[in-house]
Amino acid sequence: MFLLQVVLVGLYGLCLLLLLGFSLTQWHLTRLARRAYARLAEDAPPAPPQWPRLTVQLPLYNEQYVVERLIDACTALRYPTHRLHLQILDDSTDETVALVAARVAYYQAQGLRIDHVRRPERTGFKAGALAHGLTLTDGELVAIFDADFVPEPDFLERTVPHFFRDEPNGSRTGVVQTRWGHLNEEFSLLTTLQAFGLNAHFYVEQVGRQQGGHFLNFNGTGGIWRRACIEDAGSWSADTLTEDLDLSYRAQLRGWQFRYLPQVAAPAELPATMDALKSQQFRWTKGAAETARKHLGRVWRSSQPLSTRLHATFHLLNSCVFVAILVMAVLSVPLVFVRAVGAEELRPVFWLAAFFLLALVPLTFYFRTAWQQARQHRQPPGPGFAGQLLLFLAFSMGLSLHNSRAVLLGLIGRSTAFIRTPKLGLLQGPGAWRGRRYRTSRLLSGLTWLEGLLAAYFLFGIGAGLYLHEYGLLPTHLLLATGYGLVFFYSLRHAE
Repeated sequence: MFLLQVVLVGLYGLCLLLLLGFSLTQWHLTRLARRAYARLAEDAPPAPPQWPRLTVQLPLYNEQYVVERLIDACTALRYPTHRLHLQILDDSTDETVALVAARVAYYQAQGLRIDHVRRPERTGFKAGALAHGLTLTDGELVAIFDADFVPEPDFLERTVPHFFRDEPNGSRTGVVQTRWGHLNEEFSLLTTLQAFGLNAHFYVEQVGRQQGGHFLNFNGTGGIWRRACIEDAGSWSADTLTEDLDLSYRAQLRGWQFRYLPQVAAPAELPATMDALKSQQFRWTKGAAETARKHLGRVWRSSQPLSTRLHATFHLLNSCVFVAILVMAVLSVPLVFVRAVGAEELRPVFWLAAFFLLALVPLTFYFRTAWQQARQHRQPPGPGFAGQLLLFLAFSMGLSLHNSRAVLLGLIGRSTAFIRTPKLGLLQGPGAWRGRRYRTSRLLSGLTWLEGLLAAYFLFGIGAGLYLHEYGLLPTHLLLATGYGLVFFYSLRHAE
């Protein structure tokens, strides 16, 4: 019995140490980001003497609710017409095809160079579509927008000159990435919490990595690639679910530089239903694990500074945090009873639980910095910080079962299909997602019911702690019960 207690406490402690390491990494990125913001200015470089040939690629798959909005926004981009080429990379199997054909014909009649590209098979999914499109264009630069994006007319004018900043020939700048804006942040609690988490990535992580000279990542959309960079790095590959992260690491390991512009936003729609969010989360977390499996060894064999290799390791393995959260969560309820039965020799070890609260200190600094930056771009400023932070932490914990499965599948190399995130064109109006259902999988799977059972499990942990007067794990169980409860509630609600 004593050995079992030691194993439980030991595993719990290892998970907490991993979380603390992740938290400290985010704290360091926050310090770097704050240093960058202290001297960040809108000092846009001058326009190049001659604007390069630029292709705008729009990869689509069954996007009937947003495709016309996307095409209209991209045709309004200001750029020399004779240097611009729009490619609609349409793998759709529904009425999207007819909608695209009509919009393309309309703009072709106005003299725009815009093509409707259809492949006989959806080989390679998004990566395959992007690679195929490159064979049909002469663009030197390639801008990419997913179907839910609505770029501002001045997007290209504000981004393209950065390829030539401090480099007359722009020879080693491979990517210019911009920040994502949110078209429907206030649609629901679900979208508000997503925006809160994404803002931390775009306002802190990307800025901090750039300031420290560490590896960045193209975010799949809302950015521009130099064609020579894509080709030199080996082009797009579909052997991971995050083709953007994969190509980003291949390019930077080849010596290409990435530029990130937090001052330029590319507005986009957040997933408004739980099945859409889970689809996106599965792809991101599994893809990151697959990319880590593919490139982590190369990163450590490279000549990059030790700090860059360490940051790249946490970057590629950050989805493993969900596994640590899940293991820690499942073990936490038995630990209430281990404490209660009076294992005095182990009692000092239980102070490890304090590391969980300690890990929240740098994370609070991290999210607070992102929230402050985001407030400057919102009118009105939005809801308070403390409530959003606690709900976001709880919600992230509630996704740990779903995301842990994705991470483990990625680490062991299990192949799964690329399931795109449904875009429903929802900007306001509760319940408006009804009638626009695009099912990516069974809405109520066995995993969903297990999430409901875990919510009950952590409620039991709360009750046990109160009954036994063991309060050390009470905050953890409150967050876990809230998070799994929210995930289970939205899964049921959006299955209607």
